[in-house]
Amino acid sequence: MTEKKRRSKGSLLFRTIEEEQGNLPWGNVLDAGAGVNSIEWLAGLTTDSITGVTGSKVEKRIMLNQHPDILRKQDTITVGNWSDVDFMSNQRFDTVIADYLLGAIDGFAPFFQSYLFKRLRPLTLKRLYITGLEPYVPVSRPKSPAGQIIWEIGRLRDACVLLSGANPYREYPALWVSDQLQSSGFEVISVKHFKTGLKRLFVDAQINIALSSIQNLKDPDLVNLLSKRAQNLRKRALEIIKEEGALRHCRNYLISAETR
Repeated sequence: MTEKKRRSKGSLLFRTIEEEQGNLPWGNVLDAGAGVNSIEWLAGLTTDSITGVTGSKVEKRIMLNQHPDILRKQDTITVGNWSDVDFMSNQRFDTVIADYLLGAIDGFAPFFQSYLFKRLRPLTLKRLYITGLEPYVPVSRPKSPAGQIIWEIGRLRDACVLLSGANPYREYPALWVSDQLQSSGFEVISVKHFKTGLKRLFVDAQINIALSSIQNLKDPDLVNLLSKRAQNLRKRALEIIKEEGALRHCRNYLISAETR
């Protein structure tokens, strides 16, 4: 049995997924890289069940704490790693959502991105939706002031994460994703890009990642230097946002695919 559909509160990307889905039933849904936003969105759809997967026990706790009553008895959130070949290997889902999963997975399973869609293919009965961000860090310095500041923030953030001993997110372009999907047994039916304007929430989040990553470094001079650099980038970014309303440079994408 399905519940009566509630009004969707999702982002533009989520609303576009709904448009792509059309009248096709959602059925049993796998949120392969679950987070607070995707779980909240899925709970507003007419589904038979929702299975959320996260690689972090902390993230699972956050989702359950923020939405203690959002899950039905047939819905679950579980902690697992897609590099584990036995994890959920005997389950099948009508619809699979991979919301920024590709970029995040490097923090949990380095070098596994090339195998992700082969891993998800046996679990997918009908549709797979992938959201992602066109890479903006491993490229040449952009020409626009907004592009330059985002590029500098991203590079500082990743450097600080690496210095802490962790792995930063690694985004992949839509073209690479499309090729991987086709070689994994999916048929790409739609690729859509969305320009995004980044504001203070983004800037503060990235700078705070950098600052928290270097807290335990043993070289106080290095910590002080990196901290000053981070705060300077924050100040410059917020000045551009004040003048232009947002940092307009990055592009998100949505790729819709079906099983062959």
